[in-house]
Amino acid sequence: MNASFFIARRYLFSKKSHHAINIISGISVVGVAVATMALVCTLSVFNGFQELVADLFTAFDPQLRITPSAGSTVPTDDEALLRLQECELVDVCTRVLEGQALVVEDGQQQVVTIKGVDDNIGEQAHIEDILYGDGEFCLHSDVLEYGILGIQLASRLGLSTSFPDPLQVYAPRRGERVNMANPLSSFNHDELQSPGVVFMVKQVKYDANYVLTSIDFAQRLFDQQGRVSSVEVRLKDGASTSRGKKQLKQLLGERFTVADRYEQQEDVFRIMRIEKLISYLFLTFILLVACFNIIGSLSMLMIDKREDVKTLRSMGATDLLIIRIFMLEGRLISLIGAVIGIVLGTVLCWAQQTFGLLAMGSVEGSFIVEAYPVSVHLTDLLIIFLTVLVVGWVAIWYPVRYLSRNLL
Repeated sequence: MNASFFIARRYLFSKKSHHAINIISGISVVGVAVATMALVCTLSVFNGFQELVADLFTAFDPQLRITPSAGSTVPTDDEALLRLQECELVDVCTRVLEGQALVVEDGQQQVVTIKGVDDNIGEQAHIEDILYGDGEFCLHSDVLEYGILGIQLASRLGLSTSFPDPLQVYAPRRGERVNMANPLSSFNHDELQSPGVVFMVKQVKYDANYVLTSIDFAQRLFDQQGRVSSVEVRLKDGASTSRGKKQLKQLLGERFTVADRYEQQEDVFRIMRIEKLISYLFLTFILLVACFNIIGSLSMLMIDKREDVKTLRSMGATDLLIIRIFMLEGRLISLIGAVIGIVLGTVLCWAQQTFGLLAMGSVEGSFIVEAYPVSVHLTDLLIIFLTVLVVGWVAIWYPVRYLSRNLL
């Protein structure tokens, strides 16, 4: 066993001549452990919220979305898109055409996003999980076209889950300037019936702005016959999203962009990642302050062990060995605090996830979830562990060298 490590370990666990040194060493361990536990719990809460938001988008956003790199639409018979069916990982492909339109209902007007999709949307996404109402999911039947509104959009238009009169939809005609004498003549007009249901994603972006309908309706309304704005893909069960994304990129080439769910909501998740990073930096600073307690413990230990140091020097120990002993002492305190903090933080996160110890609010049903969501990631634990060790080493490196020269 390394001599410096053996002596440092003995100094840490052995009884000191002054009981206060043991207390200060214990306080140092507790300080590092509490700061480490706070890092584990805080980062796990951010992970929980991120996964919660991702789950909310799952029913509406596809596993992978393919869009043209240049322009807003492409022909449905594009050779690259036709090759999608040849990909062994692809299970369902849904053609999509999105565009802005004006809806009018009983004097109420609202600019919305019309999302026209293929009939297989139910196989591609979990649409049934977000529908509310007494009707059934339907995009068209015979000569009728149906529109499924977001729940907040329906509320703004003064509608319930169903509406008896058709919803009037207007969209500008392609390549035409608005005729000021008769503005309506410059717009395509169509009607949408109610299937008796609305959808609720629990995200304002969708619930307050989207109308889901058939792709044929959208192509007629926007004068985009035979064209799509994107293709939504669901991979086969067990297929890796990253692998499927990579394979589709190779298959489609540079003309198309393939985005997973996180990239489709890049703004939302980027903000959450920034918030997580800022919290990590603030808590790391608090950890640095906690590590300064180790300096007080080491300085008192050096004073207490002056006679031992003299004995070691008489036996041939160098100044470098003496410094290394007390440096290892500080690192051992950081290591023990890190391990205890990670264990306690993981246990607290498990208890929160299992029992919901910390509620989101006092009124039941006020939030999407009743308790703060948490998710412990192994990568976060490794980063926290390394952070504690590095911060502890940085905090004691210069003070220990300085104190060794002046106290020993």
